[in-house]
Amino acid sequence: MTLGTLFPAESRTFRDPETNVRITQLTDHKAHSHHTYFTNPGWYDDGRRLLFASDRGNATNLYGLDLEGHEFRQLTDLPDAASVASNLFHSLSLNPHRAEAYFWHGRELVALDLVSLEQRVLHTTPARFGEGGTTNVTADGTSVMISCSEDLSDRLALDLGNGYVGFREYWEARPLSQILRVPVDGGDAEVVHEERAWIGHVNTSPTRPELLTFCHEGPWHLVDHRIWLLDLSTGGTTAIRPTAGTEMVGHEYWLEDGESIGFHGWTGGREQTGPFHGAVRHDGTGLWEAPLVESSMHYHSRDLDMIVGDGTKAAPRLMVWRREGDGFGPPRLLHRHRGSFHTQALHVHPTVSPDATQVLFTSDARGYGAVHLLDLPEDLGELPLVEP
Repeated sequence: MTLGTLFPAESRTFRDPETNVRITQLTDHKAHSHHTYFTNPGWYDDGRRLLFASDRGNATNLYGLDLEGHEFRQLTDLPDAASVASNLFHSLSLNPHRAEAYFWHGRELVALDLVSLEQRVLHTTPARFGEGGTTNVTADGTSVMISCSEDLSDRLALDLGNGYVGFREYWEARPLSQILRVPVDGGDAEVVHEERAWIGHVNTSPTRPELLTFCHEGPWHLVDHRIWLLDLSTGGTTAIRPTAGTEMVGHEYWLEDGESIGFHGWTGGREQTGPFHGAVRHDGTGLWEAPLVESSMHYHSRDLDMIVGDGTKAAPRLMVWRREGDGFGPPRLLHRHRGSFHTQALHVHPTVSPDATQVLFTSDARGYGAVHLLDLPEDLGELPLVEP
């Protein structure tokens, strides 16, 4: 397998036996494949193609799939997986103004031309820091925003992508973390924020080039505060959706308007009881949230009229909620995905498509992680209610 190789379609289409919802399994190979993180959607070429990563040939590489014929092209030809994390494409991001993607390969931030497949190294993290964290592109397409945190592997046993090994210990160590702005056309990276806290999930507004969110990573019931806003025009940071008591919030993402930030949480602390979902404007106004029946590992939406969730390890199922007045209606079943959530590459991470007609997700229900697209029914009210 080499750069630019075109592969025939592996897809199969089936219907969920309980809901009759149509699902297309896009990849089918004896290796794990996964889509990009739900805050970094992989649709490109005006929505005609989709990025995914796959571990074929004992190496993790990036592929571009044609959403009409389902054939796909190998976009990278990286060294074997022994030297880099197996989920290195999770935080890949796309430039909204040109056919270019950005990903980490070890300590190198790489720009990939999605047409010519040429690569450029935009930035290399210093030895003090570990392999790169998240990436996200500003709304004007001029900069890649990245995060990096101190390398403490000489002190701690860490395997964060496979079972969160060392998760609490790394948070307790208060690693030096930075957020940097890297020009896509080349030039020195600029440190725009730095602190002694584990920083992750740098997410740029899709419409406001000066705004991004980041999180204080760590156990949700122990971090000082999870969701933060950074205004690049001033350098100021603001806590988003302050919590009190046993509340926890996280898995933040921008709604499609680029003005509001979605999130989910629980009122019951580490017991994760009292699930709720909501959103708030970047300036702290317009907070709206409502309780949910049933809980999920992750949620995603384009707005708050409809949200999707992926259930839990005990109940691995895709569900959908519709807003009804001042709250959400009862959850309705879309599909029992049977995903294991065993590693980051096997997290389901449901992602609503840009046109809100499909849900992209990963599931290893048949043994290997595979990328799927679910067609949302026109009338969600015809779906069966989720039974507790």
